[in-house]
Amino acid sequence: MSAQVKDVPTKPFDGQKPGTSGLRKRVKVFQQEHYTENFIQAIFDSVDAKGQTLVIGGDGRFFNPETVQTILKIGSANGVAKFIVGMDGILSTPAASNVIRKYKAYGGILLTASHNPGGPNNDFGIKYNVSNGGPAPENVTNKIYELTKGIKSYKVLEAPPVDLSKVGSFSYGPTKVDIIDSVTDYLTLLESIFDFPLISSFLKSNPNFRVLFDGLHGVTGPYAKSILLDTLKLPANSVQNCEPLPDFGGGHPDPNLTYAHSLVEVVEKEGIQFGAASDGDGDRNMIYGKGAFVTPSDSVAIIADWADCIPYFKKGGVKGLARSMPTSGAIDLVAKAKGLEYFEVPTGWKFFGNLMDAGRLSICGEESFGTGSDHIREKDGVWAVIAWLNIIAAANKESKSGQLIGIKELLLDHYKKYGRSFFSRYDYEEVSSEAAQKMVDALNKHINDQSLIHTKYPSSTGEFEVSKTTNFTYTDPIDGSVSKNQGQIIQFTDGSRVVFRLSGTGSQGATVRMYVERYTKDEGQYEKETNEGLKGLIEVALKISKLTELLQREKPTVITAMMVVQKWPQNTHGKSGAFFYMYYNVLSYYPKPSNRKSKYDWVLKIQQLLTSLLFPTTQNLKL
Repeated sequence: MSAQVKDVPTKPFDGQKPGTSGLRKRVKVFQQEHYTENFIQAIFDSVDAKGQTLVIGGDGRFFNPETVQTILKIGSANGVAKFIVGMDGILSTPAASNVIRKYKAYGGILLTASHNPGGPNNDFGIKYNVSNGGPAPENVTNKIYELTKGIKSYKVLEAPPVDLSKVGSFSYGPTKVDIIDSVTDYLTLLESIFDFPLISSFLKSNPNFRVLFDGLHGVTGPYAKSILLDTLKLPANSVQNCEPLPDFGGGHPDPNLTYAHSLVEVVEKEGIQFGAASDGDGDRNMIYGKGAFVTPSDSVAIIADWADCIPYFKKGGVKGLARSMPTSGAIDLVAKAKGLEYFEVPTGWKFFGNLMDAGRLSICGEESFGTGSDHIREKDGVWAVIAWLNIIAAANKESKSGQLIGIKELLLDHYKKYGRSFFSRYDYEEVSSEAAQKMVDALNKHINDQSLIHTKYPSSTGEFEVSKTTNFTYTDPIDGSVSKNQGQIIQFTDGSRVVFRLSGTGSQGATVRMYVERYTKDEGQYEKETNEGLKGLIEVALKISKLTELLQREKPTVITAMMVVQKWPQNTHGKSGAFFYMYYNVLSYYPKPSNRKSKYDWVLKIQQLLTSLLFPTTQNLKL
């Protein structure tokens, strides 16, 4: 007996408006009867995928397997001819983008909330990617949202669940379902981009050069094992936390100095020269070696500067460079030196995608740990990690000094060549939406009436005079679309700037991000700690915005900044480095809770105390 299609009556839910990264809510919201089905039906109604091929993948977080089955049931009932699904419903976001492009699929549905926590009490997300492999543009997401507001029923195929654990081709009612290995196509792609023989030769010739990749129990674990262990033949201790878990092991799968502390601990303790981490769905990365943290802004600039050692760019050339507006201008300096076109775009990878599709962009990055190129239409965490290994291998091959060149040496060489952009980002997560909007409104008032121009602000490191204020507007050079209100920018006469943005990547409340940047060509400052280089500017930024007062937050949740740790006392309790030293002293007073539910609050508490120690520009926090 053939499977039957059933129409299920439903009613609309409020607030099913997808952002740049899709629809993100708490798991319990998606688990409401008809909620997930409504949104998926709206996707199929908006994109008209009848007779087409679609890709399905996810980061393996809680509620992923059930939602894959829901998509198959609704998609088949709506006439999708073929689904390509990652085994066990797993595909990293970059791998899914590649599969869409490689197999010329009509689009794909990705199940991820990116770097947000997972588990039954945390976040889930659904987003639609179009045929170029990139996130759906606003005209598509707006149409999906409009359809969710008037939906009256959805269609389902009444058939048993598909076994996602076996690679192969299967029939599912009228639809063909191909279950593919999640890693194979992506590994093939990277092998066509990078000089794996050079990387392998370098690692074999320098057995004391240790590599450590931390998957943070996200989707990239199997990819790291395949690339680092099976292909590059590194020892098993070169990876950690590489088993994908529905709750990411109770952690927060965001590769930064706060949440990737599991990487930082081992790198500092064992003196590992090259460490890296990726996030829940694999599109973000952090590069961290002993005594050297690479800011995302510096990372993309260095990759761009060394692009000619990567076969993909050596063969096809570099068409152009780009960054998101809040990202530091380090990559702009590389573009100017090499005579390349460069762009400043709003936050959101879709803006890069337009430029890539038009053949005007090759390498780009966001300060939020997103780096990538035109090989796909998503940012790509593992790609960035292998790019760095390729660059390190090439730098050592070219070196005549006989001294090993690692992360720190590459950073200092880059600063000597281009100057250094001190850069830091302060994240204030899950603050009151009303308070955040009040702060933004006040800044916009200053911008509109130009009341800050020529005002001078004293600080502990000198005076800052405001030279320009603006609310960033972007006109897409490809399609002419205009994106307004993309962030409030305050510039100063010395070239420094501060940016404020409301972010929409969380599932509740608001996230306010404050970005501070100061450029210098004074070589005496190249090894300074970021907090020292930015101290006065941070004081002024907090004063102008009245952030502490309006948000009722003394400390940020997360700080992205470079910590120069080699100057701190050595052999303290057998450890080395400021962060590692303080982290373990803090733990003696605030031991890690055994209850996973409390771990997130614990991490924030530790971060806040470290912030008060490392960034003494605000009052000390009383714990």
